[in-house]
Amino acid sequence: MKNIVVVGSQWGDEGKGKIVDWLSQQADVVVRFQGGHNAGHTLVIDGITYKLRLLPSGIVRKNKISIIGNGVVVDPWALLEEIEEIKTKGVIVSVDNFIISESANLILPFHREMDEIREDAAGKGKIGTTRRGIGPAYEDKVGRRSIRVMDLRSEQNLDKRLESVLLHHNAIRKGLGKKIFEKEQLKKDLLKIAPDILKFSQPVWLKIDQFKRQKKRILFEGAQGILLDVDHGTYPFVTSSNTVASSAPTGTGCGPNSINYVLGITKAYTTRVGEGPFPTELKDDIGELLGTRGKEFGTVTSRKRRCGWFDGVLVRQTIKISGIDGIALTKLDVLDELDEIKMCIQYDLDGKNIDYLPAAVEDQLKIKPVYKTFPGWKTSTNGIKNIEDLPENAKNYIYAIEDFVETKISSISTSPERDDTILIENPFEI
Repeated sequence: MKNIVVVGSQWGDEGKGKIVDWLSQQADVVVRFQGGHNAGHTLVIDGITYKLRLLPSGIVRKNKISIIGNGVVVDPWALLEEIEEIKTKGVIVSVDNFIISESANLILPFHREMDEIREDAAGKGKIGTTRRGIGPAYEDKVGRRSIRVMDLRSEQNLDKRLESVLLHHNAIRKGLGKKIFEKEQLKKDLLKIAPDILKFSQPVWLKIDQFKRQKKRILFEGAQGILLDVDHGTYPFVTSSNTVASSAPTGTGCGPNSINYVLGITKAYTTRVGEGPFPTELKDDIGELLGTRGKEFGTVTSRKRRCGWFDGVLVRQTIKISGIDGIALTKLDVLDELDEIKMCIQYDLDGKNIDYLPAAVEDQLKIKPVYKTFPGWKTSTNGIKNIEDLPENAKNYIYAIEDFVETKISSISTSPERDDTILIENPFEI
């Protein structure tokens, strides 16, 4: 039995959805352990495109258990909407294949409003959040005033919990000159949907322990990328949760010894959504080409992604931080038309070369990438399924990445289609 964690090794949008879907065929259980509906996983199966936000990628597969762990913040209305949406594509979500942790914290309307208020007030200093209330919900969790799934069971308890959280939020809203948030209508709205949410609710830590005892294969699915980790990312331009692999046990209630392999999804170039440092960003025709060929628009927000060369320094750093055992290289085919391809191998900071991303944002914003240049291959790699069939220059680029980041490449993706994958090493079979 192998249990695998899948994480993004850059700023997210690395193609985790496709890889998780491929792995989920072999898994019995697929678990989300952090983030919220700010995640966006796109799956293309038999020509049908599925865009998931909260639901684990395994939900589109028959005979799989999909779980939302305690580390996820859940917008209950968004979840129910997503369930209805995916039903239109023939996917049935039921108590037989879907579980929500009873300890998961809820995103409520005042969280979304607070997200918008802060972003609008920040001006040029905005973080670039998805405005879905993720950050404020995590703040309430840490502040011990959050509403959790289990709180929907009792009107009396829900009333008390709402009193507590609104005492905090309304004080802030009043100070900002905003209308206070009324409790009664929100309580009524929550009680209305409570049965639809509670029917999926279980102690996830207990279920995972049972699945481990049954020798089931568990796939832990991360959201966002490691560079958006609240501790290890480009702070403050980060998400509000820990996106590293070590948060999988915390966000589900299983021990670290439950994890056997960490797979880092890595794009053959680099993208970023929102604000913040981006050392290898390209604001020229090549950046536009990468964005166009790679269809670089956010799954959740449709925002255009910033594009740049592959940053080997960053990926090597995230591999060490998250304990990545192997990487799945995605979107190689996007580079097919380029005459030459560059990879960042160092940074120049005030005239001094460094081989890591400095922690201070002021340093991150002024570092200059030092590149190694590779000749392009100027031929299509789309759909290739055997590494020997790749152009020689493509293979040289892949091997150079592998050598520089000091981690083996386990697979290479050559199109959005699930089957267009060069498998070098199957994490479930090691």
